[in-house]
Amino acid sequence: MSFDHKPRILFLYGSLRERSYSHLLAEEAARIIEGFGAEVKFFNPRGLPLHGAEPDTHPKVQELRELSLWSEGQVWSSPEMHGNISGLMKTQIDWIPLSMGAIRPTQGRTLAVMQVSGGSQSFNAVNTMRILGRWMRMFTIPNQSSVAKAYQEFNEDGTMKESAYRDRVVDVMEELYRFTLLLRDKVDELTDRYSERKAKAAEEVAKTAQKALE
Repeated sequence: MSFDHKPRILFLYGSLRERSYSHLLAEEAARIIEGFGAEVKFFNPRGLPLHGAEPDTHPKVQELRELSLWSEGQVWSSPEMHGNISGLMKTQIDWIPLSMGAIRPTQGRTLAVMQVSGGSQSFNAVNTMRILGRWMRMFTIPNQSSVAKAYQEFNEDGTMKESAYRDRVVDVMEELYRFTLLLRDKVDELTDRYSERKAKAAEEVAKTAQKALE
């Protein structure tokens, strides 16, 4: 398979505050990875219903799922709330299913996780997102970003101040870009599972038997 397009990276962020630091962190990361050569898109979670509160035909749910299908890699940026990811972050992830018929909207995609906190540095949110990324069958890269006292780390225009925290964001985006390029033409091979092949074969046998009875 040949790829004639830039690596496609989707950004999700976990806060709707007017000055959301998880959103600002995501925007900074997007500018960085665009500089490496990626194409980026953001999902705006405003208006996304709680999981199960509306049918999955809801326009915001459909928008999120289409963006996930478009992506080759994703970045999840969440504030730490009560020692974990925000409810808004979890709602977005909950609305992306493991499968949509024969299509898997997250399987084989690369993932980078980032968090912001108002106090001292913590890794609770990124650790939770790693668990979720693994559950969603994504290739979560080794590096990650955790920005402590985020209110001190951004300029008035929303850009990130030069610091060790920003250096780490550059490291994470560089790594995500490289992993996405390395894996993009190997995803089918890496996600080919015995159990799924077995189930598909059994389904084909059942279909053949059903046709013979008709």
